[in-house]
Amino acid sequence: MDNLREGTLAPLRFIPFRRSDVIKMCLAGNRLDAAGTECFKRAQKQIESVYSGEFHTIRQQLKDAYGPLDPDADTRLIAGVGEGSLPVALAATIETVLERGNYERVSEQALQSAFAAASMFHIKLHVDLDAFDEVLLFTRGANLREERVKTWFGLGKKTIRFTNYDRVVLFLRFNDHSSSEETTSGRRPGSTMLKLFQNVPDADLEMLFPNTRVGMRLRDKLLIGVPALISGGIVFTTKLGATLVLMGSLLGFWLGAHSEPVTLDRGGLLVLLAGFGAVGGYIWKQYSSFRNRKMRFSQALTENLYFKLLDNNSGVLLRIVDDAEESECKESLLAYYFLLAMDTPCSADAVDTEIESWFAQRWQCHLDFEIDDAMDKLQDLGLAQCENGLWHALQLTEENETQ
Repeated sequence: MDNLREGTLAPLRFIPFRRSDVIKMCLAGNRLDAAGTECFKRAQKQIESVYSGEFHTIRQQLKDAYGPLDPDADTRLIAGVGEGSLPVALAATIETVLERGNYERVSEQALQSAFAAASMFHIKLHVDLDAFDEVLLFTRGANLREERVKTWFGLGKKTIRFTNYDRVVLFLRFNDHSSSEETTSGRRPGSTMLKLFQNVPDADLEMLFPNTRVGMRLRDKLLIGVPALISGGIVFTTKLGATLVLMGSLLGFWLGAHSEPVTLDRGGLLVLLAGFGAVGGYIWKQYSSFRNRKMRFSQALTENLYFKLLDNNSGVLLRIVDDAEESECKESLLAYYFLLAMDTPCSADAVDTEIESWFAQRWQCHLDFEIDDAMDKLQDLGLAQCENGLWHALQLTEENETQ
């Protein structure tokens, strides 16, 4: 949504390869001599060791902060311990970790646009955002896709293009005034929920919320309403004629419109009962048709969510911390490898261009590599140094390698 540019998507910040594969991809290029390869492997160990320790600490901090808020926890809370956890601080920490994992935050404007867009699954969804004190939505791996969908009541097909997200993280904090209906299935007032989904079209972000309600589109109402009106007219004109005449006569006598009494014998009663039975059966049939159609929509929503949900609550924390660690390692490894391969001091922009061209030409992957962030990481790790705007790699030996 926000990253659409004239019908095409912006290059990815996320590197869509595993860390181990990135290392193999680098070494397979044969751009380093034996000494450079050995130096790169030593740097790899140092990078992985530093980030493993850092994210182990972050992981434990998030687990401790979220523990008292986790609706799925099977551990007991000790009175007076853990009650000071702040959901706001937790949200800020999660947002920082997601940013390091190359997730993009969905703006309020983009979220409202998604709510207004037509659903890919041909259902109308409603979400009450007033049930939440805080809503944060993050996406990663945006790509354009095409799909053939039915149109003209299934008589034809058309191709639509849409933005699809490989990963979507949803952070929700219910307010303290949520109704009992909104807080069923463990969604108690004030609780905090985390959800991780995969392969979500941008027009269907609203289906990820726990208080989503399935509605009827205008065409679905017409599909039910128009036949109902036609069949209703037929029922009233064919099966209720005698009943309506008898009811009119009774009302006319009771209201004084005429003085001739109406005899309500056994035959008249049967006529009335038959008429009322026809009306009741007709109303029940239309109600059942409406209810069954809505149930089919709810089933379609449930089936789609079943295959899109990857993790819940504390499990999401572990995944996003691992994602952030992977991203930091991959960016640092790539920047260091290309600094070594280029052999002479060079600008950050030159390294950035080299990395992005390598991915585009060699691996058919268009990246927006965050070179400034990667160079800062290398400098903090003691693996690179900048002099007069030019960067060069600091080669590690067995003597100066950090254990």
